[in-house]
Amino acid sequence: MKFTDTIIRNLKSKPKMYQQREGQGFGIRVLPSGHKIWIFIYTYDGKRRQMNLGSYPELSLADARTAYSAAYAILHDKQNPRDPQEERDQIHDAARLEREERRNAFTVADLITEYINKHAKPYKKSWRDDERILNKDALIAWGKRKAADIKKRDVVLLLESIIERGSPGSANNNFKIIRKMFRFAVQRDILEHSPCDGVVMPAPLKRGSRVLSESEIKTLWGNLDTCHVSLEIRRAIRLILVTGQRPGEVIGMHTKEIDGKWWTIPAERSKNKKAHRVFLTDTALQLIGPLKITDPKTCKEVDKGFIFLCTRPKKKGLIGNEEKARVAQPMWRQAPAKAIKRNLAFPVLVKGTPVFNAEGKPITENKLGVPDFTPHDLRRTAATFMSQIGFMDEVIDAVLNHTKQGVIATYNLNRYDKEKQLALEALERKLLSIVTGSHMKNNVVSITRKAA
Repeated sequence: MKFTDTIIRNLKSKPKMYQQREGQGFGIRVLPSGHKIWIFIYTYDGKRRQMNLGSYPELSLADARTAYSAAYAILHDKQNPRDPQEERDQIHDAARLEREERRNAFTVADLITEYINKHAKPYKKSWRDDERILNKDALIAWGKRKAADIKKRDVVLLLESIIERGSPGSANNNFKIIRKMFRFAVQRDILEHSPCDGVVMPAPLKRGSRVLSESEIKTLWGNLDTCHVSLEIRRAIRLILVTGQRPGEVIGMHTKEIDGKWWTIPAERSKNKKAHRVFLTDTALQLIGPLKITDPKTCKEVDKGFIFLCTRPKKKGLIGNEEKARVAQPMWRQAPAKAIKRNLAFPVLVKGTPVFNAEGKPITENKLGVPDFTPHDLRRTAATFMSQIGFMDEVIDAVLNHTKQGVIATYNLNRYDKEKQLALEALERKLLSIVTGSHMKNNVVSITRKAA
């Protein structure tokens, strides 16, 4: 019997299951419920077998013939005859595994978490910056998408959108972190390729060139006492200028790193992963303050610990209903930068209420009295001043803890401690003369006492 749609449609159910065949193993089974299933009956390896091709009418007669023909061809392949049921099961298993792998594959949100926990936190002091940057743009744009689905075009469009909102510097920072995250994914065999390959930096790189003038230093030093910053941040900002060290390294200073007039930044806290000795002038020591404090519980002197202690340290957590002791930690490494940015455009208040201009924008004033700058510009200013005094680049690089380049890094192992001391003492004298307005040669006068 040659099947037609009319014949198949008119097959009625019976109390028992029965089959109708067209020939060469192609047929249909009718269940007591009326459900109809296309079948292929064949013999393989000496055994009679039956293969379900699909249900009618979901699988039409034409599609059933196609499925039957494919199974028949596999069974009678002259070169490699195979069991069509096993062949289909293998294909279905492969497809199922692929679906499971896809379902379990890393989303971008998963990859961000993996990158922060497995790479950024263990190896980067600035891991919180990485987390903040990724969460602000990449997580919002791609968070639910599979990491493997992110293409080069997606990266380009995201970076362009950041530039279009007027943040080219942020676009560059995003690209650096996103590129690092996808390289991390390739290294850990999460991805085969990085979508950042071939993408160029979205905006031109700008090298820092801001150096504060002597008059700006004098104005800034005085205005720090009256602007809206805490005493801790005020001391930290001044100490960056006096020592020429990186803001993050100054913020993380601990009493165990200080020995007399020398401060040793440990390798794990320095940018180049090398321990660095910094000479502390009298002014620097005054800004650091006492290394011992009185414990209110025991009334005994103990080490202060972090010089710039966070006033609101995080809690370790809870054990039952009892709160653990708070964890001592330094203030946020970006706190000086945020404080400077806020005071460069501080809202004007009248009776505690912000004042707005005709365009509805808040009226602000520069509490610091100098044009826009960052804490890192103070480090650059210190280096420039030492150069103006007459110190060579090798000594200034030693003060700044810059890595030596070329063959000199192998053969010149001098730490320049004596030269660093002379350079920082000379820098102190120059800053004292600027802040106090007096020309000083050899004697060092307390900036704190003079300013008072």
